[in-house]
Amino acid sequence: MESIKKVILYGFLIWLIPFVVAFIIFPIHESNRPLFESIMPVTVALCVVIFGNMYFKQVEANYKKEGIRLGIIWLIISLVIDLILFMPQSPMHLSFLEYLMDIGITYLMIPVITIGFGCLLNKK
Repeated sequence: MESIKKVILYGFLIWLIPFVVAFIIFPIHESNRPLFESIMPVTVALCVVIFGNMYFKQVEANYKKEGIRLGIIWLIISLVIDLILFMPQSPMHLSFLEYLMDIGITYLMIPVITIGFGCLLNKK
């Protein structure tokens, strides 16, 4: 890992930016749910690509291993923050299954993207 502080900061921003976007466009969630559900994964993917690119500029070896670690850490960061926000006592409460079906599965793209970066960079 290049810098654990940077990894955690980027992971938090990968969670925060889509959260802010979702908050801003939430009226679309009610009026045009398919559009909302299309915008959010694109936002997550864009954030992962941007921060993944920034992170990998500092990596000099073991790209695939870095991609795996990075993706897992960023996935865990997003899941943990969300699960805290969506706990039963929260006003945004969802059951665990509802959470996974509505939001959680989207985060699986995080390690897919970072591992993809790692595999591509291993070929250089």
